[in-house]
Amino acid sequence: MIRLVLLVPEVETAKKIVADLLLAGLDKDEIHIIAKEGVPLDGLPEAGLTEKTDLIPAMKRGLAAGSATGLLAGLAAVLLPTGLVAAGGAVILAATLAGAAIGAWSAALVGVSIPSEEVRKYEQAIEQGQLLMLIDIPKSRAQEICEIIRRHHPEADIREAEYIPPPLPEMPDE
Repeated sequence: MIRLVLLVPEVETAKKIVADLLLAGLDKDEIHIIAKEGVPLDGLPEAGLTEKTDLIPAMKRGLAAGSATGLLAGLAAVLLPTGLVAAGGAVILAATLAGAAIGAWSAALVGVSIPSEEVRKYEQAIEQGQLLMLIDIPKSRAQEICEIIRRHHPEADIREAEYIPPPLPEMPDE
């Protein structure tokens, strides 16, 4: 999968692009639009937390750091004279899983308050009124989708970014 990233000058152009993308078989869940606060999107697919924030990358970092910390804590509990030697493997596993959960949870709390790297690159353009459009597609459809976009926005600077779908289901904004 890849993510096509582009700026769209106004809502009307975005509506035309989205309508054609839906006719081409894309699902609304594959199209994400980020606009300045207060810009009415009039039914356009608004980006969720996973697109707007650093939530998923932060969770991955927290999971890794928490797992490592939990593993070290489990090893220390087994190797030090604490009486947990008999339960060795179970203690190490439990500590690693607990560390992973705590790390992912605490990092998610921070990540949800930080704009995603993609959004940060375009913050100034978004503040000036442009819309950031993110389109998640199979790599094999990239040329076709770019052609659809250029019908309505010929000067679009379409950038490809690697996209790995998040392992968590998207939560509704409502």
